[in-house]
Amino acid sequence: MLRRTLSRRLLLVAAIAALSDLPASPFRAQARCEVALLLADDISGSVDDGEYRLQVDGLADALADPDVRTALLQGNSALAVVQWSATGMQKLVIPWRQMRTADDIAAFADLARAQPRAFGMAQTAVADALSFSADQFATAPDCRHRVIDISGDGVQNEGGSLAAARAKAEGAGITVNAIAIEGLGLAITEFYRRLVITENGFVVTARGHVEYPRAIREKLLRELVIPTG
Repeated sequence: MLRRTLSRRLLLVAAIAALSDLPASPFRAQARCEVALLLADDISGSVDDGEYRLQVDGLADALADPDVRTALLQGNSALAVVQWSATGMQKLVIPWRQMRTADDIAAFADLARAQPRAFGMAQTAVADALSFSADQFATAPDCRHRVIDISGDGVQNEGGSLAAARAKAEGAGITVNAIAIEGLGLAITEFYRRLVITENGFVVTARGHVEYPRAIREKLLRELVIPTG
């Protein structure tokens, strides 16, 4: 009986020792991604080179904001950037990257600031941009929320059906929010509110491109802390 008890104890000790040598589970080591956020930037003919620079610098500066950085890291959020203009002019300029460390965010901000303009000045195909952006989630990390953040300073003047593009995003479980860059009045804001954003989305208004940096920071915080409208 004593020998049998000792044998069982030795086997238990050996089993515990073997388990302690196993690597930590990657599923325990990494928290789940909360938000996969795709930024879709208008570079159509109404956006000149100076206004384009305000947009890319505004995004890079927003990513350096302490509150935005904290929200990104707390949610292990994933980011990507699309540039869009006319029909057939959509490009994923920064593929999906997950923000797990401050270095990840700094590297993404550097890419955002240095991104070249993908297309020359052309028409404004908002529906095509929305549909293309929705397709990019096929390669996104597995995140709890999926969001398209589309910005624009004009209404659609060519391209496909806005209703179909919005339905495509909604069907894929993607929230669509917008930054409306206004000139005079609120025509762009109303266009995005009525025809582009999803039912649970929202619009932030920027009074001209000079307000884009303020608008993108506000919008990122709202999307990352409370991902839906």
